[in-house]
Amino acid sequence: MAPVPPVIVVPGITASTLRDEYPLPPETVWSVLTKDYARISLHPDDTRYEVMEPARLRADQLIEPAYRELVEELRYNLRPAEDQPVPVYPFAYDWRHPLDALEVQLAAFVDEVIERTKLMRHYHAAGYPDDPKVVLVGHSMGGLIIAGYLSQRRRRSRVAKVVTLATPFRGSFEAVIKLTTGTANLGTDAPSSREREAARVTPALYHLLPSCPGLEIEEGLAGTNLFDGRLWQRSILETLQEYVRLYAVRRSDRQEQARELFSALLEAARSHRDRIEAFRLSHAGLKAGDWLCVVGVDAKTRVRLKVTRARQGPQFEFNGEDRDNQWQVGIDDAARRATGDGTVPFEGALPRFLAPENVVCVTPDDYGYWEVQDRALTRIAGFHGILPNMNMLHRLIVRHLTGWPDTRGNTWGRPAPGVEAKAWQPPLPLSLKV
Repeated sequence: MAPVPPVIVVPGITASTLRDEYPLPPETVWSVLTKDYARISLHPDDTRYEVMEPARLRADQLIEPAYRELVEELRYNLRPAEDQPVPVYPFAYDWRHPLDALEVQLAAFVDEVIERTKLMRHYHAAGYPDDPKVVLVGHSMGGLIIAGYLSQRRRRSRVAKVVTLATPFRGSFEAVIKLTTGTANLGTDAPSSREREAARVTPALYHLLPSCPGLEIEEGLAGTNLFDGRLWQRSILETLQEYVRLYAVRRSDRQEQARELFSALLEAARSHRDRIEAFRLSHAGLKAGDWLCVVGVDAKTRVRLKVTRARQGPQFEFNGEDRDNQWQVGIDDAARRATGDGTVPFEGALPRFLAPENVVCVTPDDYGYWEVQDRALTRIAGFHGILPNMNMLHRLIVRHLTGWPDTRGNTWGRPAPGVEAKAWQPPLPLSLKV
């Protein structure tokens, strides 16, 4: 039996540590304990680089609490024998940058992993060099990077199977709150004006803007979606104007430069979203059975956002009632879609390239009784952030990648609202939970 192709784990936004390589020795500026917003802020003249120069920030490693168990479990359980390891590579990346650029980095990493795997004797003996492929496992924004990479490389992507966990394929309303206030159930939660300032010049965050149902725009406002700058409240541009005044080196009208910067960030994100929406599995030589799409539900999640008219222009209304969870309430399937994983609404997690019948839903109750520590961590980091730690999902991923049967019923899932049990078609046989 041929070994499982090498696995690459792609984490979510803010989930890779960042270090500044300019000082000697290099200094960590972003980690679990260190969050230096001043030094991670990007330059208004060129968002590839930091506003505080000289500097040279680079991704270092994955944030361990969220991904260590996933990586270690896959390394242990995928290997057919002690002396025949299956490589499981963490892909750390600078999560501030546009997803198009990150896809290029992922493509180079895929090529490197393939070449390294060709050097392993048991892979060489099994004929791996004849048709080398990898498996991609993405959490949150990591799944967007994977989908974008596949849409760009298509059949040249050399991907055998994919797993995505809680990926906001159609965005999250929390991204709007992050850009507007600097605080949200997305990434870290420490409130500060410096955090808000850094968020507004972080290109990747714009890629998470919602294009899913739930956006309510009052009649008479210009713009029909959040990738249109006319629909945003004035405070965003005012902050960017001040940012330009403080840090821009090229002399120009700061109001115009701020408008150009904001428009460029929105347009790049809109273009990427359009590309993901147009992607089909056949473009990359994949089938529905090759993609395990896990969606978190049964957690109170922001599922609506109202944009109203005010004297000064559009105004976002952030109401507590817009955080909802109807997963267990009533029998109306449309109402039950008002749920999510605490960060990504159910509607935002549904990709265009898969049918709802192919999606596997999981809830916080799927943590086992032995995972009390993870349950406690869930209350701190949220169901979305800690979902990759779920032991049941580790077993489910292993089964998806190996094709092994589940004789003990140790893997399960739930169909999406509106999908009857007999119509549910997950990519592998699963026990049905209600």
